[in-house]
Parts: sequence; structure tokens; C-alpha cells
Amino acid sequence: MFDGKFRVHVDKYVRPVGVTLTRTKITPDHLTVVGLVIAVAAAVAIGAGYLRLGLLLVIAAALPDMLDGALAKASNVSSQRGAFFDSTVDRITDSLMLGGVAWYLGDTRGGTAAVLPFAVMAVSQLISYQRAKAESLGIQAKGGLMERAERIVVLCIGLLFDSGLYWVMWAMLVLVSLTAVQRFVKIWRLAAVSPSTAARLESRRSRRASRRSALAVRRERLTSRRRDG
Repeated sequence: MFDGKFRVHVDKYVRPVGVTLTRTKITPDHLTVVGLVIAVAAAVAIGAGYLRLGLLLVIAAALPDMLDGALAKASNVSSQRGAFFDSTVDRITDSLMLGGVAWYLGDTRGGTAAVLPFAVMAVSQLISYQRAKAESLGIQAKGGLMERAERIVVLCIGLLFDSGLYWVMWAMLVLVSLTAVQRFVKIWRLAAVSPSTAARLESRRSRRASRRSALAVRRERLTSRRRDG
């Protein structure tokens, strides 16, 4: 949901940072690894009960995750290997953070409560698998109530309240389950479309995206000229 509505706006502000980072020796993979290291620290802090510190580290781990893509585009080094590495680390990061929550809930509410974050993790991995499988079949499968950005936001909200984290996990489980159902229905319907029709629809979407991208570039150039003038 956030990815579709706010990605363009986020990219507008992140792109200049990516351009600045091209002047350094930092690579997108370096940023991805930095995010992973911070996520490990966040998981340890959450598991130890330092939820506010964990919150700050979760936010800090999200920053390199935003910047690695901007750096890859700005330095023109986007690749399948980089995309694969980034997606894999995202899954590891999510598992670490939810593992920290499970440790904390198990310590404060008992072993039964610790199962809850693992249930959220399992359904979240299903959502990621649905998208990956659909895209391997040539079907666009983004969207839904709780994509990765929304899950991180909800986790951050839960970390603000010691006693509320348990109930936030319940809410997240319900929402990710609804998202999994949404994606299944969407992919099921799109998979029923004939390949030729799907190709035409995809071609139209690509043309629209190209026009939007070209328009954004023109606006950015016009803004730059006005600033220079």
C-alpha cells in the first residue's frame, strides 16, 4: 500500500542522497550489509527488553534499506545479483526483528505468546513468496494491506508500548493474513487471463509508467533550471 502510494515521493527525496553517495567508495551492497548489522542489534535490544532502543535501531536499519536502491540507480550499477541480495537480506532482517519480539514476549508473557511473532513471520514469508512466484509467471502481484513497509511501521508502533506490543502482534497477524488472502485472490484472477491479453495489459501499464517517468524527469529538469536561474 505505502509502496504504491508513497514510493514516488520517497524516491524524490532519496535520489539526491544516492547521487551524493556515488562520490564515496560505498556500494549498495555495503549499505545492505550495514542495515543487516543494525537489524541484529535491534533484535538483541528488543529481546533484552530495551524496546525504545530497539525502536531507534529498527528505524536506523530501515535507512540503509532505502538508500541502497537509490545509490544503485544513481551509480548505474543495478543488477539482478544486487536485487537478489537485497531481497534475501530483507527476509533475514524481518526474521531477526520478529525473533527479538518473540524472545521478549516469551520472557514477559510466557512461551505461548512467543509463538505469535513466529506466526506473523510465517504469513509474511508467504506474502513474499506469493509475489516472487507470481512475478516468475509474469504476473504483477504488488499491493495489499500489509506489505513490508507497513509491517515495519506497525512494529515500530508496537515498540512504543511495553504492554501493547503483544496486542499489536495480534493486529499484525490479522492484517498480514488478510494481505495473503488479497494477494491470492488477485493472482488467481490475473492467472485466468490469457497470455496474449496479459501481454497487452502489461504493455499498456509499461507505456503509462514510461510516460509518468518522462513527465517526472521533465518536471525535475524544469525545477533545476529555475533554481539555476
